[in-house]
Amino acid sequence: MKTILITGATSGIGLAAARQLGAQGHHLILVGRNPEKLAATAEAVRAAGAGGVDTLECDMSSQAQVRRLAKTVQANYSRLDVLANNAGAFHMRRTETEDGVEATFAVNHLAGFLLTESLLDLLLHSSPARILFTSSVMHFGSRLDFDDLGLREGYSPQRAYGASKLANILYVRELSRRLEGTGVTANAFHPGAVATNIWDNAPVIVRPAMALLKRIFMITPEQGGETLTYLATDPLVVAVSGCYFQRNRVKTPGRAAQDDEAARRLQRACEELVGLS
Repeated sequence: MKTILITGATSGIGLAAARQLGAQGHHLILVGRNPEKLAATAEAVRAAGAGGVDTLECDMSSQAQVRRLAKTVQANYSRLDVLANNAGAFHMRRTETEDGVEATFAVNHLAGFLLTESLLDLLLHSSPARILFTSSVMHFGSRLDFDDLGLREGYSPQRAYGASKLANILYVRELSRRLEGTGVTANAFHPGAVATNIWDNAPVIVRPAMALLKRIFMITPEQGGETLTYLATDPLVVAVSGCYFQRNRVKTPGRAAQDDEAARRLQRACEELVGLS
């Protein structure tokens, strides 16, 4: 039985994966913002057969809350086998968090970065352990502007989302290099075009089209969650690290996601944004 922490666990891919992992008998730590949704999710995961279910509240857009989450995990768990950074956001208009960080980047990447860095000692103690990031094919064609990571100039929701998912892949590339030989792996994955509520922030005028796309062309959250479940538990990938997965297979990511210097630069930039030395 593994102890598995999933952020963004109350809907979409996170909820589906939690049910699947619960059915395998694992101990789940479910993280979400809404206490009512957390309670309902915990009930569903217990009913699936989980070996244990705990819930922790956290708004992943807040660095203070992410730090508090990490401290709670460190204080209450002697091991952590899998950290699944799955929480995500898609903002039509540029907004900033309480920390002054562009909101899409803050939730989709920086929160997972801070949580991962804060829990590295526990993950190393739990070796072999796995770190996962839910990324996206939208990283293809994206780039990071290190002079304007917050996209104060030229913001668009697609640009912000794609850049945040590119950051996920660059980070696991650098993290894998740092963790080589420790038994702790780090990978990113595209779950597929999943019909989740992350697209509900689309402009009103395109929502009917999005509803049609979700119904006809997108896969279900259950299908999307299968990749997270696979990477969290399958013995075939226990030693695979620094990779980008699609459909449970390693796939070459976009050119920008293969830039080791950019990965190192992103590491330093994120450390500065969250105040890590």
